[in-house]
Amino acid sequence: MFSKILIANRGEIACRVMATCRRLGVKTVAVYSDADAGARHVAMADEAVHIGPPAVAESYLQGARIIDAALATGAEAIHPGYGFLSENPDFVEAVGAAGLVFIGPDAAAIRAMGLKDAAKDVMAKAGVPVVPGYHGEHQEPDFLAEQAEAIGYPVLIKARAGGGGKGMRLVERPEEFARQLEGAQREAQASFGDPVCLLEKYVTSPRHIEIQVFGDGYGNAVHLFERDCSLQRRHQKVIEEAPAPGMSDAVRAAMGEAAVNAARAIGYSGAGTVEFIADGSGALREDGFWFMEMNTRLQVEHPVSEAITGLDFVELQLRVASGEPLPFEQDDLAIDGWAFEARVYAEDVPKGFLPATGSLAHLSFPAAAEFAPGETRIDSGVRQGGEISPWYDPMIAKVICHGPTRETALNRLSQALEASHVVGCVTNLEFLGALARHAGFAGGEVDTGLIARDLDGLMPARDVPPEMTALAALQAAGLLDGPTGDDPWEQLTGWRHWDAARVHVDLVHAGEPVQRDITILAHGHFRVDDPAEGGGVELRVAAVSGTTCAVTVAGKTLRANVIRAGHIVSVNQSGRSVEFSVPDPLASSVDDATGGNAITAPMPGLVKVVSAGAGESVKRGDGLVVLEAMKMEHTLTAPRDGTVAEVMVAVGDQVSDGTVLVVLEAGDE
Repeated sequence: MFSKILIANRGEIACRVMATCRRLGVKTVAVYSDADAGARHVAMADEAVHIGPPAVAESYLQGARIIDAALATGAEAIHPGYGFLSENPDFVEAVGAAGLVFIGPDAAAIRAMGLKDAAKDVMAKAGVPVVPGYHGEHQEPDFLAEQAEAIGYPVLIKARAGGGGKGMRLVERPEEFARQLEGAQREAQASFGDPVCLLEKYVTSPRHIEIQVFGDGYGNAVHLFERDCSLQRRHQKVIEEAPAPGMSDAVRAAMGEAAVNAARAIGYSGAGTVEFIADGSGALREDGFWFMEMNTRLQVEHPVSEAITGLDFVELQLRVASGEPLPFEQDDLAIDGWAFEARVYAEDVPKGFLPATGSLAHLSFPAAAEFAPGETRIDSGVRQGGEISPWYDPMIAKVICHGPTRETALNRLSQALEASHVVGCVTNLEFLGALARHAGFAGGEVDTGLIARDLDGLMPARDVPPEMTALAALQAAGLLDGPTGDDPWEQLTGWRHWDAARVHVDLVHAGEPVQRDITILAHGHFRVDDPAEGGGVELRVAAVSGTTCAVTVAGKTLRANVIRAGHIVSVNQSGRSVEFSVPDPLASSVDDATGGNAITAPMPGLVKVVSAGAGESVKRGDGLVVLEAMKMEHTLTAPRDGTVAEVMVAVGDQVSDGTVLVVLEAGDE
């Protein structure tokens, strides 16, 4: 076993690796950019080395600097985590040339699986079923359009060097092909430095099922069962589970054998995942799955497989990389119960899952194990007071729940998500909670189109319950602060000799002003009225612990968590969080300057394309600007017919959330 390793990564996966190393007595070295100087993974490590500016190309992709850091600190090996350099064969060779051990497969295995077209050829020769499509080098748009026609629509365009949904487009009609191909190639170039794309037949009602494999360099290879990753949006996984619902022993054996054959075909060593697309239109079949790709690294969703096998995959990685054989054979492995993982992201779901940034003013999760087995497990690379920056993946945490049955594990996931509260940036928590309660998902009816089909029903509710607005108004007015001592005079908050005390509160929610008039009836007893619309709510509030209070409305008592962080007031109740802001009367809005005709950036990003110029006429829905955020492209369109008055940005500009990009002329609708 190694005595010290360097983790060539950041965030949650760096912290995850460090947790196992700490348990094994292995010292760790972190690397960090300027943006991560105060990050959690830096604080967790025994040592930390600065490697450059925030941009990944100038820091976390600087292999030579990372190797120098390992040598300077006396590390014996480098763990790549996932993303960044984890599947870069040149980096693997450089690590070996420096006399260090790469904790993962060798460069040849990574190269064999690194390009999807070449990987499919290798798999076909190994007898692994592959999806019909075009995997060649010819990239002329007209030629690829002909291939798409021959394959038959719908087709999937995929970056051959891709992953995580980047450089991937579903094309359902021939007239869409050229535009979607251009976008996929551009995104592939930005994400992987390789614009080459392949085409695949799109499987109707597809299920994304992957097999976890391990090899040890001594010819031994096993699979550690499957994960179902079918709950996806924009080709990115949202909730994963293990095992897969509806999986028979026969199909599991066939899929597992195919995955092990794939690993043996390239002499694989370490942790890897073989991903299959399966026909989900009916029961899973032994002849109804096809190879998609192999990820030659640890996966984001590995904790669900750890939960059902009882194994620590990072420990296995370390032991295999240090020269030990696998400590078990296939027949020694068995499935124990069921597990789910939900990825909590800083993203704006109603705006199309746009990545978000912000300060984590408040961060709370239910009592749970951390980076270790348990009924509930939380893996997170951030901490309260930290920042979600525009430079990196906006993951906040992974919530993992395990139980003896699928129903129990899913109920635990739903409860854990309800108990989670993040203040300071928008998140997908409410969306995840709705997905965990989705009747079809609960019944095991899953495929990659489920979220898109039922998206309206999964969206966060628009209407805010009156008691939540009332609690926000009470918090903004400072009326939820309980007495600080035993002095009976402190119990007389709001008391007046001649009448009840009244307070007026101004708030903003979803960009709209909210006014409330509060009447203090007694200590902890209030009436909160809406002066604009009429009506109100009477409620009694009692502190429970910390920021949690018990609220009684119309004879019903519920619990809520109410947070004030600067100008933000957040109310969390039954898994729903609603944020209000206390307005600054001196602040001005973009609309004041542009008359409401501005197209603004919905998130921080890099301007990749500007499609309109001053004086040009545009139609509603026309693309105006393409922003790249977290290596994904987002097209901003004209909200109405009109004429462009001014373009405020140029290609290559880095813009922040709310930046004015394009202004339309007023009154020309």
